Amino acid sequence: MADSPQQQLILVGPMGSGKTTLGRRVAEQLGLQFIDCDEALEKQTGVEVSRIFDIEGERGFRERETRMLEQLLQRNRVLIATGGGVVTVAANRRLLKQAGTVVWLQTSVAQQLRRLAQDRKRPLLQTGDRRRRLEELAAARDPLYAEVADLEFRAGRRSLAQGAQALADALATQTKVSNHEQD
Repeated sequence: MADSPQQQLILVGPMGSGKTTLGRRVAEQLGLQFIDCDEALEKQTGVEVSRIFDIEGERGFRERETRMLEQLLQRNRVLIATGGGVVTVAANRRLLKQAGTVVWLQTSVAQQLRRLAQDRKRPLLQTGDRRRRLEELAAARDPLYAEVADLEFRAGRRSLAQGAQALADALATQTKVSNHEQD
C-alpha cells in the first residue's frame, strides 16, 4: 500500500460486517490513519447518529453523511469505514467510485444477528423483527455495494487477527493487479 498511488481505502458493507473493528486493525497493519465516518460525524456535531436520526430523520442524516464523506475523501493515507447505508445515496456512490480502493465487507444475516445482538443504538434496527429488517436491507443494498466495490471480502468466522491479515493480503494483491492494469 505504501507505494500505491491511491492512498485511500474505503470499507462499505452492512452493519455488523466489521467495517470499524476490522478496519482499525487493517489500517494499523497498512500504516494508514483509520477514520470511522459515523464517529467523525458524531464528533463534528456533538451528538450520536441515533439522535441525528431522531431529529432530522434518515434524509437529514444522509445529507450530513454525504458532506462528511466528501471531507474525508480529501484526506490521504486513510482507511475510511463508512456507514452501512452510505451507498443508498447516488451522490455517495459517485464519490466512492472516484475514490481509492473500495472494499465491500460481506457477511450473512445470521452473522449480523450474532454480532449485533446487544446493539440498541442503531436506528434502523429498532424493530421487533431484526432478521427481517436485515434481510430487507441486504436485498436493497447488496447490489449497491457491488456497484461501488473494487474488491469483495468475506471474513467469515476467522478471528479478528486472521480476518485483518486476510484482508491486508487481499488488498496487497488487489493493488498489484490494479497497478499492473495501468501499465
